[in-house]
Amino acid sequence: MKHLLMSVAVAASLVLPASAEEPAPVLSPGEVAAAAPAIDWVAIAPSDLLVMDLAPDAAGKARRVVIQLMPAPFSQGWIGNIRKLAAAHWWDGTSVNRVQDNYVAQWGDATEKKALPQGLATVPEGDYVVNPIAAVGWAAAKAGADRAVGRMGRESLKRADPYATSQMLWGWPTGVDENGSIWPVHCYGMVGVGRNMSPDTGSGAELYAVIGHAPRHLDRNIAVVGRVISGIEHLSSLPRGTGALGFYEDAAERVGIISIRVATELPAAERPRFEYLSTESDSFARYADARANRRDPFFIRPAGGADICNIPVPVRPVAAK
Repeated sequence: MKHLLMSVAVAASLVLPASAEEPAPVLSPGEVAAAAPAIDWVAIAPSDLLVMDLAPDAAGKARRVVIQLMPAPFSQGWIGNIRKLAAAHWWDGTSVNRVQDNYVAQWGDATEKKALPQGLATVPEGDYVVNPIAAVGWAAAKAGADRAVGRMGRESLKRADPYATSQMLWGWPTGVDENGSIWPVHCYGMVGVGRNMSPDTGSGAELYAVIGHAPRHLDRNIAVVGRVISGIEHLSSLPRGTGALGFYEDAAERVGIISIRVATELPAAERPRFEYLSTESDSFARYADARANRRDPFFIRPAGGADICNIPVPVRPVAAK
């Protein structure tokens, strides 16, 4: 019997390789981002963070919204104005005065009587788009965009986006036309500049955040200046306005703004810290592919493509040192 048991064991070792390995698990997009090495994450400078503190909610809980401002070459005329408005503490005491369902939450001076700071630029409509060829870092940004699209499949974004050829540049979703002009696009959480009828382009005093389906028809018609990276729930969960376009009809409905500051104006210990996954990294290319072609266990078949707004750039908070 002893010899028989040994023979069975030997036979089993011949049938099953001793070093058999389980197949590698298929990672979800979030898991791909979480596994990215530290070198693939880019710190967001405090000078590029706009911190908006709203009045506390009904339970007395603080409500903070953090916005990342767009980098050059995008929308710099409006962003220069926004920095001046924040430095002048212009938004203190204003309000969120418009919340339109599946569209935007907008804030600024509801009375339209508050004087603006001196020196704000009047930005031309031509600045809704830029030609990036001369921009610093263009070659690396374009290479990263090509790498991400290449991993998904060259037709993935084109097939999924009826508005424009899309690509990720400098960490932001953009559109591009046949002349090489590029522009930031309206995805969920993006922040834009309210304006009146053309040729007015807005000063930056009236801002809105997208809280619904991406309103891509606004691309190249309104300036996009940033994105909400923390606290979007404090805007998206607000009661919808019952007036035209979602404006609050009663002043009591408005949500007060305590302050809006560029983070560098806050004490160092109170500055929020965030970083985003570089869109020029191989990790982002893998993440974009995972968003366009879900292969993790829940999914039955990959979609074979993704709208640019369905590939949100991963952003994460960084603990204070």
